[in-house]
This record gives sequence, C-alpha cells and structure tokens, in this order.
Amino acid sequence: MKPSRIVAVALVLGGGAWIGSGVLGRDAAKGAAAPETQAPAAPKFKVAVLPVSTAMHARRIVLSGRTEADKRVTAVARTSGVVLKLNVRRGSVVKAGDVIAVLSDEAREAQVEQAKARLEQRKSEAKARLRLIELGSYPSINKVQLEAELRGAEAGLAQAEAEQKKGEVTAPISGVVDSVPVEVGQALQVMMQGANVAEIIALDPMLAVVEVAERQLAGVVPGGKAEIRTVTGQVRDGHVRFVSRKASGGTRTYRVDVETENRDGAIPDGVTCEVDLLLAAVPAARVPRSALTFSSEGRLGVRHVKPDGVVAFSPVGLVEDGQGALWLSGLPDGARVIVEGQDFVKEGEAVDAVPAKAQG
Repeated sequence: MKPSRIVAVALVLGGGAWIGSGVLGRDAAKGAAAPETQAPAAPKFKVAVLPVSTAMHARRIVLSGRTEADKRVTAVARTSGVVLKLNVRRGSVVKAGDVIAVLSDEAREAQVEQAKARLEQRKSEAKARLRLIELGSYPSINKVQLEAELRGAEAGLAQAEAEQKKGEVTAPISGVVDSVPVEVGQALQVMMQGANVAEIIALDPMLAVVEVAERQLAGVVPGGKAEIRTVTGQVRDGHVRFVSRKASGGTRTYRVDVETENRDGAIPDGVTCEVDLLLAAVPAARVPRSALTFSSEGRLGVRHVKPDGVVAFSPVGLVEDGQGALWLSGLPDGARVIVEGQDFVKEGEAVDAVPAKAQG
C-alpha cells in the first residue's frame, strides 16, 4: 500500500476516534449528572377518608302482622237444662268466676236434699251403734262398716252439691264476651265437650303475631324489645314472648309473638299492625351509603386507607340499612374509609388521605 493511502486511513481513523470520544464524554457526563437533574415524582392521588369504629349494634327489622288475643276460651254448660237467666251479652266485661248463665234445676236441688237426709240418717245410725259397741251389745267388727257408710253418705252429698253447681255457668277467665250463641229459654243438651254458652277473649295482654324469615331468626330472642304500631293508631312498646322452632310449611317462616300491655282494651283482636323488632346486637360500623363500591373481582365492599397510606379493600356484610347510612360488618376497627375518590384508586396504591370534612 502506498504511503499516501496509509496516511489517509490513519487520518480517518483518528478523526472518528476523536468524534466518538466527544459523544461518549457527553453521554457519560449526562449520566453522572442524572441523579442531580432527575424529574420529581408524580403527586399522590388525594382521597377523602372518614374514620369509623366498630361497636355492638342492635339491628332492627319491620314486619307486618296482626294482633291476637292472648286467651280465647269458651264457657260451656256441663249439664243439661233450660237457660233461665243470661247475665251477659256481646261486649260484656267479666271476671273469672262470674256467673254468666243459670240453667233450670232439673231436680238437682232435690237430689241435694235427699243426700243431706241420707247423711243425717247415717250419722244417727253410726252414733247409736257405736254406743252399743261400747256397751258390748253390738259386734265391734261392724265399726269399720259404719264408718264406711258414713263416708259414703258424705261423698253422696258432695256429689249432689257439685251437680247442683253445674246449673250455673261461670266465666273461666277474665275478659270481654265476644259472642253469646244461646238465648233465654233455650234448652241445652250436654254433649261430649259441653254446650257453648259464651266465648270470652282476654285483651290484656295483647299479642302481635308476625312471621320471621329463617335468615333473621338467629337475631330474634325471647325478651327482645319491640314496638307495635296498629292501623287503628295505637303505638305500644312490647317484648318478644315466643319464637317458634317449627317453620310454616308454605312460607318457611317462623311465628313470633310480641306481648304488650292492653289494660284499657284499646287494641282490638285481629287488626293489622307493624312490629319494629330489635334484634340481637352484632359488631358493626356506621358507614356513609356512598362509600360502598366494588373490588376488581366484583365483590361488594369498602375501600379504606391503611396506616401506611396504602389502599385496602374489605368485603362487608349489610347489618342494617338505616336512614342516610349503613351499618356494615367486616371492617377493621378504626378503619379510615374512603368516602370520596374510592372509585379512582385500587388496592395496593399509595394515596394522600385527607379528612372528609376538609373536602369542600
């Protein structure tokens, strides 16, 4: 190769090396200066949070039902006869033991007198023979027989008097007479269960009967508080007296009896009512309705900010749907619930949490 060509090649290589060293030097300088000129990090997304606390909350459910008299009993005639006197009519207020009706005698008084005479006879005979036994003129072995005859006469009198009392029909319970299916002069024939004379219902206490779904049954316990509102305008406090353990065949619901005082009889039997039941308390937190959202997996819950500023999601259960707020289970105690911006962040994202009241 000629010397001129060698020189030319050397010049080209030298010039390329010189140019390359300048470019590499600038890149190295930029790399060294990068830590000092790095762009600032993007600001965190702001969310409004509301601290909530978990406490025992008594749930409420409102159910429709009906009132029902605590007791409903029929006064019956236990013996045959003609109705001579009727002391009640529909709406009459009676007390237990009051005479409702009087039946014809049907020789019952005569039977009492006969039993009394027989008893007096037995007493005289027993007295005379016991005297003879003491004197040795009558076998002492007959003493037992005399006593048995005397006791038999006493039993006969008691039976006759009991039969005579059957002529008076008395009220079995205190309450209000709802129906009187007999009239004065009507002959009554006693059947297997007696002849109906009057139906009596006890209005105090009064029951409100409702049906509870099986999912809510666990929260209803005897003694639980309740409020009763009737369509006739009465509002009374009450308590759960009975919770059925057998479901209705058609509705799969359970009967619940709520008892309330009704001394004035203002609440009638069989009217429609609403019962506000206070269920057993469960741990729950009061959260604004707007805080509910869905996770990326489609689960219903609430997003909240952990102490380290990272967003977390907690699935929740609805305890009670209140006015303006919800009572939810499943939230950790003291959680900072996101009430604004919860739909623009996701789990694991660091956010800037500010108190909800600070958001205008």
